[in-house]
Amino acid sequence: MMTYEQFKDACFRLALEQGCESAEVYATASDGFSVNVLKGEIIKYAAERSNGLNLRVLFNGKSGYAYTEVFEDPESLVAHAIDNAKAIENTDANPMQGACEYPEIHEKPNPVVDLSEDEKINLALQLERDTLAYDARVNRMGYCSVDTGVAETHISNTLGLKADREERYSYAVLAPILREGEEEHESYSFKFGPKMTEYGDIIEESVANALMQFRASTVDSGEYRILLRNDAAADLLSAFAPMFFAERVQKGLSLLTGKLDQPIASAAITILDDPFEEDNPRAFDAEGVPSVLTTVVENGVLKSYLYNLKSAQKDGVASTSNAGRMGAAGAVTTAPSNFYITKGERSFDELKKALNSGLIITELSGLHAGLNPISGDFSLIAKGQLVENGEIVRSVDQITVAGNFLTMMQGIEAAGSDLRFGPPMGGRIGTPSLLIDRLIVSGK
Repeated sequence: MMTYEQFKDACFRLALEQGCESAEVYATASDGFSVNVLKGEIIKYAAERSNGLNLRVLFNGKSGYAYTEVFEDPESLVAHAIDNAKAIENTDANPMQGACEYPEIHEKPNPVVDLSEDEKINLALQLERDTLAYDARVNRMGYCSVDTGVAETHISNTLGLKADREERYSYAVLAPILREGEEEHESYSFKFGPKMTEYGDIIEESVANALMQFRASTVDSGEYRILLRNDAAADLLSAFAPMFFAERVQKGLSLLTGKLDQPIASAAITILDDPFEEDNPRAFDAEGVPSVLTTVVENGVLKSYLYNLKSAQKDGVASTSNAGRMGAAGAVTTAPSNFYITKGERSFDELKKALNSGLIITELSGLHAGLNPISGDFSLIAKGQLVENGEIVRSVDQITVAGNFLTMMQGIEAAGSDLRFGPPMGGRIGTPSLLIDRLIVSGK
C-alpha cells in the first residue's frame, strides 16, 4: 500500500493527465479512545485508529468527489471522481484555495490525551464514584464517559495549497439520575478540554439541574418575560445558526435574505464567528482558507453572512473561512468555527432581578421537530423556574414556549456575562443568558 504522499501525488498526476483543471485531497486520520462505565464496570470501550481521503476534481467546470480509506488504486479513485463530475448538472463555479500563508495558532496543552488507557478508565470510574457520593439523592448513573483523541487534517491541491493541522481533544460526559420518593429525574453535563479532570463543577451542575425538576408543575398560558439560561440559549442559537449561512441565503432558505446592514436584533446583541477563540482555535477551514474573525451581527445590525469559497464567489466577496465537511467522506458545506453572542456586563443573578416576574427557561427540547429554520418560528417543550419579584418561587415543567427567532432577537433586553459554549460538534455555538421582553407560553 502507498504512503499518503505517494497516493496523493499519484491522484494529482492522473487527474491532470485525464483533463481535470485541478484536483484536491482532503485527508483525515484519528486515534480515538472512549470508555463508558456503569455501576463500577466498563460497559463500552474503544481504542481505534481511522483514516479517510476525499479526492475532489474540477472537470469541465464541475466538481466531482470520490472517497477511500485505503491508499491504493489511485486510477479507480480518479476515474470515480471524474464520473461523478460528469453526472453533475449544476454549473455553479466551485473554486479551490491556492497557496497561502496561515496565522499562527496557539493551542492549549492537553495532558489528558497523553494519559494511559488505564488512567483514562480510572478517571471515568472515579467520576462515577464521585457523582454517586455527591448527594444522597443520586440514585444511579444514566451515563458516564471519558473520550480523548488526536485528529489530523491534511488538505493539498494542484494549485499549491498545503494545509496541515493536529487537534488534541478530550471531554467527559455524565448523567446522574436522582430520586426522591417515587419521583426520578435525570440531567447531564459535559466538560471539554484540558481541565476536564477537574470535574467537580459538572457534577454540581448536573445534580443541581436534576434537583430543579422535582415538584415542578405547569403555569397558566400567556405572555411571559423570559430569562433564557445560557445553555438553553446556545441550543436555540445552534438550531437557527444555518440562517446565517450565505448558501442558504442565496437559495432563499433564510429569513436574512436582503437584510445586510439592517437591524435584525436588539442593540444588546453582537454575534461573532471567531476561529481564534482560545479554547478551540484553528488556522484554516475545511477548504484550507486562512481563518479570519467575522463580525456577523454588530449591536443588532447584520454585517455579514458566513461564506465558503463557492458562496463567496457568487456574492463577489471573500470567504469568511467557514467551509465545513461532515468528515472526510462529505462534500464541502458551510459551518461555523466558534459562533457566539458576545457577553454583556450583568451576572445571571442581576438578570434574574431585572426579570422581576416571569420564567427562567433552563431546558428546551424538540429542537428538531418544533422549529422551522426557514420561517424562524418555534414552539418547544421547556422546563424552568417561576420568578416573582426577582426571586425563584418554584420549578416549572409541562410548558411550551413559542415565538419567532428574529422577533425574539429584537426583544432581547440584555445579554449576561455568563457566556457558555455547547459541545464542539462541527463548530461550537455559544451564548450568555438572555433577558427577553416576552414569549408566548402554553401551560394550563
